[in-house]
Amino acid sequence: MNRSWIAPACLTAVLLSASFVCAEDEKFTPLFDGETLNGWVQKGGTAKYTVEDGMIIGTSVPKTGNSFLCTDKPYDNFILEVEYMVDPLLNSGIQVRSNVYDEPKTYKTSDGKEVKVGAGRVHGYQVEIDPSDRAWSGGIYDEGRRGWLFNLKDKPEAQKAFKQNEWNKYRIECRGNSIKTWVNGVPAADLKDDMTSSGFIALQVHGIGGDEKKVGKQIKWRNVQIIELED
Repeated sequence: MNRSWIAPACLTAVLLSASFVCAEDEKFTPLFDGETLNGWVQKGGTAKYTVEDGMIIGTSVPKTGNSFLCTDKPYDNFILEVEYMVDPLLNSGIQVRSNVYDEPKTYKTSDGKEVKVGAGRVHGYQVEIDPSDRAWSGGIYDEGRRGWLFNLKDKPEAQKAFKQNEWNKYRIECRGNSIKTWVNGVPAADLKDDMTSSGFIALQVHGIGGDEKKVGKQIKWRNVQIIELED
């Protein structure tokens, strides 16, 4: 009998078994208590955030900028899981390692444009929620700074993973200079970037300008939970 394959095969089986055990043993801490917005603070625009039936509901309002419901403490290295359902007309995202500018700022986007913003503007990594035909949900956009860092134009399986008018689940892992995302279990973004190592987590309702057909549209979040990792 040829035994040369036995050791590698056994090692592979052990590693796979260990990975399943780790996944099963993950112990998350809720960021949302299901009843109140305790531990969260709103920044940016004036979209409406409420709690109903164990969900955080963000409702769009006209003539305001991007709105963010932010954790009241920063997080560095972590695994975040969150479920959401978004109206097809809205755009949204999950901010990680994000902050606000203390004073007016001029920044340059990834395509070379200079943009001026005021003090209090939220900036940082955003895991996109994109129900449009572009289907970049799970990509990483640098809100208030450089623009797209990892889109999904070359990730067709991730683009197909998003479910229109249904609950979707994100897994977001921030470890050192690595940010990875999964959409309903399908790998999406895999970014290496060391610009920001710490900041709040936030739930975005994108500004709609004066578009009346988008007024009152909602995005819902539930089961927002986190595992904080060692540095």
